[in-house]
Amino acid sequence: MKIAHAIKATQVAKPYPKIVHKGARYAVDYDAQTRLELLHRRAEDQLYDSFQNQRTKENEQFESETREEWERALADFARKYEKGQANIRNKDDLIRQLTIKREKKLETLHSKRRERERHQTAELVDRQAREMLDLFKQARSEQQAADSSYSSSAYPSTPPPPQPPSCSKREIYTSTEYFSSIDEVAIHCARSEMTTFTDLIRALTSGARSDIDMARAIYRWITIKNLNTMIFDDSIEHDTPMGLLRGIKYGTESYHVLFKRLCSYAGLHCVVIKGYSKSAGYQPGYSFDDNRFRNTWNAVYLEGSWRFVQCNWGARHLVNAKDSDSENRSDGNLRYEYDDHYFMTDPEEFIYEFLPHDPNWQLLPRPITLKQFERIPFVRSLFFKYGLSFVDNRLESTLYTDKTGATSVAIRLPEKSGDSLIFHYNLKFFDSEENTINGLSLKRFVMQSVSNGVVTFRVHAPSTRPLLLDIFANSVSSAHYLTGQPIKFKSVCKFKVVCDSLQVIMVPLPECASGEWGPAKATRLFGLRPVSHEEAIINAGRSTEIRFRMTKRLCEVVAALHRNRTDDRMLQNCCRTILKGDQVSIFIDFPEEGQYGLDIYTRQDDQLVNGRQLLTHCCKYLIHSRNC
Repeated sequence: MKIAHAIKATQVAKPYPKIVHKGARYAVDYDAQTRLELLHRRAEDQLYDSFQNQRTKENEQFESETREEWERALADFARKYEKGQANIRNKDDLIRQLTIKREKKLETLHSKRRERERHQTAELVDRQAREMLDLFKQARSEQQAADSSYSSSAYPSTPPPPQPPSCSKREIYTSTEYFSSIDEVAIHCARSEMTTFTDLIRALTSGARSDIDMARAIYRWITIKNLNTMIFDDSIEHDTPMGLLRGIKYGTESYHVLFKRLCSYAGLHCVVIKGYSKSAGYQPGYSFDDNRFRNTWNAVYLEGSWRFVQCNWGARHLVNAKDSDSENRSDGNLRYEYDDHYFMTDPEEFIYEFLPHDPNWQLLPRPITLKQFERIPFVRSLFFKYGLSFVDNRLESTLYTDKTGATSVAIRLPEKSGDSLIFHYNLKFFDSEENTINGLSLKRFVMQSVSNGVVTFRVHAPSTRPLLLDIFANSVSSAHYLTGQPIKFKSVCKFKVVCDSLQVIMVPLPECASGEWGPAKATRLFGLRPVSHEEAIINAGRSTEIRFRMTKRLCEVVAALHRNRTDDRMLQNCCRTILKGDQVSIFIDFPEEGQYGLDIYTRQDDQLVNGRQLLTHCCKYLIHSRNC
């Protein structure tokens, strides 16, 4: 996208009609708003000119100081070289050190400059937003004076104090289809070029029915725009505006500042909130003792309540349509993907990832402390998208094992969509990417199972070295699962596992197919209901029978037995399967006592991939065989 257009002074003199927006309950002259925008753009010109002048001055000073430093250092080296106190290798080392020092100083200079310019830009936008909102306040008063039936009391003239919202996000909408027409307009506007914010906001909100619709349109426009890859013309005259998004060019304006600016053009109260976030690089158990995890987001006043918006985290990226289950509009083979979680996020969910410096802006009845924020579980937006919750509401981000190395995480599944959820996990050492111990995968020290609407991850630490448990999920249909195509999992929560003392050395689980233990997956995805064994663990003698009932036709069921330190080929004749009517029976004879893993595979009549019959893993059991 190229930005090289200007607002012409003659444009604002045109007799544009007054636009009354019933949905947002405001009346503002187009020409009045455009005139104010022109004044704001001129103020921005002056600010950006000062930025450029200051940058030039700082760069010249930096280069001068660096040159003097290098000349002194090289002159000192030359004297030592003449005296035989240094050699060419010493010169190479000196140049390397000077180069590293220069790069660090330049990085510090850029960082301080960026922080200073962003602060000045935010102050300017804040002042201009107040002026724009004053224009709306005046317009409401004029409209009320001209029309006695007009009510301006619905939306406040001044921003109310922070308070918890009157209702949850789910009470307003449960599907993005609610905003389908608004989103379509935002997508269309994002593909077009607008010469003014006034034009942009009126185009975005042309079909808005409420304050929420207006904020939604702004949110979607920002999350669609790829602000980081836009191309700007450098050949811009000194006395012309540089385009709507010139702050992006200079790196002085971010998503949250832009969102506040656009909200002011729509007559909406919006604040910028600063605080901490569990963002990229954060791991459970970390402390917020430096500036690494500082962040900024917005709250906007909609329909009588303050609502959180995080445009930066909600921003879309383009993915292949076949790789995304997004409901959003496709564009050829590419699909827009964004995160709806960060629009009007409920405070009870937002607090898991963001903590404002001002406790009042937690929007919670009982705000939490920084230490509590560090301790609560580290969850991602998908955790809430899938309707998950922790069985133990006292669960913390760091799990402490007992003396046997055991601990667990239990997650409650939603009643309506729980059957379509598939989970996965990864276990590695906390302080490295290492995921094996003594040649064994750490995954074999976690048992994942589903029972009574709860998925449980039981961890048995094999050493006292801290671990990182990462839990993933995805929602898939049984039809997709049966194709055998890879399933892409995304992280929903992470935990640090600490084992202070280990008195029992745990044996790894048998090396079975990955995923959950127990028959729940067989029931959910394959209609195979357990008759004899409903739990993941079976205690048996030297033989046992496992029975299922088919609720949909399966033409083949195959079982495979596994045991630690035993070749699978030695166990391949230990299982036999019989299908009779809707009954499935698996008979197992164990060659000796011990712990076994049983993998069960199945397929439907018409299940072919590339012309070949495909067996799909449907469930597995952990079996303890003992002599009776």
